Amino acid sequence: MALNTLDSGTKNLGNAPKLKSRSNYGRNADGSRPTAVSAWISRLVMLVVLVLFSLPVYWMIISALKTPEELAQFPPTLFPTELRWENFSDAVTVMPFWTFFRNSAIITISVVVFSVISNFIVAYGFACIEWPGRNKVFFIVLATLFLPFPVTLIPMFDMWAGLGFVNTWVPLIAPALFAGGFFTFLLRQFMLQTPRDMLDAARVDGASEWSIAWRIVFPTARPAVTVIAIFAAVGTWNDFMGPLIYLQDEDKQTLSIGMEVFRSVNSQDVQFNLLMAASFLVLLPLVILFFIFQRYFVSGITLGGFK
Repeated sequence: MALNTLDSGTKNLGNAPKLKSRSNYGRNADGSRPTAVSAWISRLVMLVVLVLFSLPVYWMIISALKTPEELAQFPPTLFPTELRWENFSDAVTVMPFWTFFRNSAIITISVVVFSVISNFIVAYGFACIEWPGRNKVFFIVLATLFLPFPVTLIPMFDMWAGLGFVNTWVPLIAPALFAGGFFTFLLRQFMLQTPRDMLDAARVDGASEWSIAWRIVFPTARPAVTVIAIFAAVGTWNDFMGPLIYLQDEDKQTLSIGMEVFRSVNSQDVQFNLLMAASFLVLLPLVILFFIFQRYFVSGITLGGFK
């Protein structure tokens, strides 16, 4: 009977939280439709913002396709006169790019998996289980958001050095096993919208907390979980300070360190076209990740409600 309750609850909440209906798109906060002039002004502002945010990416791409001679021209050209696609192949051969890429991918995937599991479990405890002092403990967790990173830098390094994990990936992956304040807060706020009656009914029918968490709450919290996964992936993929502090051997370094090493080694004659080509290849996985999960990302950020 408990399994039937869980299955029916999952079916009823499978599509929640929902995005706004199409009839509400384009409306003002009071429900009225904007005038034609205000609509065009809004579109114009968004277009200007889009151009401003896209300009650095565009400049990186065209720089990656130029020759060194064309890059040195002034004023700079807005489009390459000669498309040098071989710059991308050269960029991955002038340094051990794929070794750095593999290391970054392993670390990032591990951190994403551990972050989703640990933060979901902790957030479920704060949102769906009643226990004495729950809110006070949650305030303590939130207080960690105000703790500056440099304050914990030296104690954390001393701890990992004492355990013998310096020059390994452990200091970069292991913290993901412990929930973070922001991710816990985001998931908790999302889970608070889960109907209490359904959770209580499942408990009365004999369902365990693990079954409720993974068969009822987790499917409905998928947008928020996706947001956490994307944030964790972007933060880990672009992390520079962690690998710089803990990693020493080249075969263990990540892309962020590899790019800086490539620039510093060739500081007297930096091949900016190859540097831009490598930078685009580093950025590409994150862009693909966002476009694949953008629907869940937007709904998770807005913390949609149950109907």
